[in-house]
Amino acid sequence: MSSIDTLVNTTIRSDVRAIHGYHVADASGYIKLDAMENPYHLPHHLREELARRLVEVTLNRYPVASYATIKQSVCATLGVPAGYDVMLGNGSDELISILCMGCALQDRRAVVLAPTPSFVMYQRSAQFAGMDYVGVPLNADLTLDMPAMLAAIEEHKPSLVFLSYPNNPTGNLFAEDDIVAIIKALDGFGLAVVDEAYEPFAQQTFMHRLPEFENLVVMRTVSKLGLAGIRLGYMSAAPQLLAEFDKVRPPYNINVLTQAAAEFALDHVEVLNQQATALRAARADLAAALAAMPGVSVFPSAANFILIRVPNSDDAYAKLVSRKVLIKNVSKMHSVLANCLRITVSTPEENSAFLDAFAASLAS
Repeated sequence: MSSIDTLVNTTIRSDVRAIHGYHVADASGYIKLDAMENPYHLPHHLREELARRLVEVTLNRYPVASYATIKQSVCATLGVPAGYDVMLGNGSDELISILCMGCALQDRRAVVLAPTPSFVMYQRSAQFAGMDYVGVPLNADLTLDMPAMLAAIEEHKPSLVFLSYPNNPTGNLFAEDDIVAIIKALDGFGLAVVDEAYEPFAQQTFMHRLPEFENLVVMRTVSKLGLAGIRLGYMSAAPQLLAEFDKVRPPYNINVLTQAAAEFALDHVEVLNQQATALRAARADLAAALAAMPGVSVFPSAANFILIRVPNSDDAYAKLVSRKVLIKNVSKMHSVLANCLRITVSTPEENSAFLDAFAASLAS
């Protein structure tokens, strides 16, 4: 064994050494339908205006640590209840990490619980924070297995339960009454984190119910709305909870260019909302076209992607890659996703190109 191998084995945690890094496929030269991004740019005149605003940003100074102006803009524009603030993160990923670090108890091994399959960062962040992770399998129809969820909550007393709403990678909205039942089951010892990353496409939210439940945290991102490149997430909760998590947040975690770009975008949020409306319409068209193809099952989606099942997902995925179309093969994530593929809803042109390539892949 070389000296560097000895050093790695001595200093790096064994559970970290045992896993693979989060892989992002190189999409150069591909139609990119694997990452749930908004395919639309800002209009040209807004891009020019944004460029002028970014030129004026003071790069030689740290951000204003309170982030007061951008937080006020988020609260005023994105439906945060009166009397509630938000905490900002470098994407939702950082907020998930902050939640886990803040809830990683020292007197006992704390637990993160979530339905599975769901967003992989719930499990990874729990692991890296030194928490145990409990995944509760979804039903075959991708709904919550409520008896199993409630039994797991009773047994493990989780500090955090993550509920992706709509769920990634399945795209469906869990029943509102089921989520309320979980929030109530956690009362007194655990937090329910409703992750609304895809809210612009679902048009359903728990944000307005924050005053109703002291143990509710609502988390969102502007990534899916059309600003994935600036990496800005936000979450709201009871002020006392938010104050504790803010102690875990790194200072200056949002850079000044992100802040300026986000403030500008929120000044013109109607443009992003129009794009979301177009993608919701495109989602219905794409789902109908896929459902008409032989051997393809389409699951209901409230997100900006569609989950389908095909006879052979590995074969279909490989043939799409050979045709320079990149989607997500999720068939190995969990048994309920056997032979499933996830496709981002895109522009009419890219959706049409995908459908042509997909039909050819199935035919061959």
